[in-house]
Amino acid sequence: MDNLFANSELVLFGVLPYVSIFVFFLVTIQRYRSQAFSYSSLSSQFLENQLHFWGMVPFHYGILTILTGHLIAFLLPRQLLAWNSVPWRLYILEISALIFAILTLAGLFNLVVRRRKFSKINRVTSGIDWILLFMLIFQVVSGIYIAIAHRWGSSWYAASMVPYLWSLIKMNPDMAYITGMPLMVKLHVINTFVMTGFFPFTRLVHILVVPNPYLWRRTQIVRWYRDHKSIPK
Repeated sequence: MDNLFANSELVLFGVLPYVSIFVFFLVTIQRYRSQAFSYSSLSSQFLENQLHFWGMVPFHYGILTILTGHLIAFLLPRQLLAWNSVPWRLYILEISALIFAILTLAGLFNLVVRRRKFSKINRVTSGIDWILLFMLIFQVVSGIYIAIAHRWGSSWYAASMVPYLWSLIKMNPDMAYITGMPLMVKLHVINTFVMTGFFPFTRLVHILVVPNPYLWRRTQIVRWYRDHKSIPK
């Protein structure tokens, strides 16, 4: 049983990361070469805009802030630990991260409601879209749970997760950093790897090729000039 458990962790934390990265690059390049037109967010904003706004805007602000925080911690772990050495700064960082995570979850919730509530949106929602949404929801919910149940995540992330990630980059995975982590942390990490491999199959690929000015652009207004009475029903 111990050997089986050790082998499963080897697969999940020592093999899966490389498989995910390989699939990410292989499918991304192949999709761009054969279906470049599909590198789009395939926005359904023109079908319904109110819930779209309250879904996409909170989601974008929240997820970009969270991802930026993870990246900074990954690149500057010593500086982050030095910042956290002062309690009030640690509190501000942790509370801010939790707020943006909740903001992200609120955006995802509105996106799910929108795709279920409006028939036009539901019809253009693929199975891949639903899988991606629920993977994102799990990632955010597990992150919020970890922040509450296993506090001071920014510190132990810098002390334990960052060395593990660097060991992956150096092609010498050191799973000792992660095997002792709580179950929810492990599931959070595994879901990250799975989403990485799933990424090139989704509409998220558009962020790789087109800078998205969504967060700061002016509101777009769509005007319908055709006489709707002349359109056959």
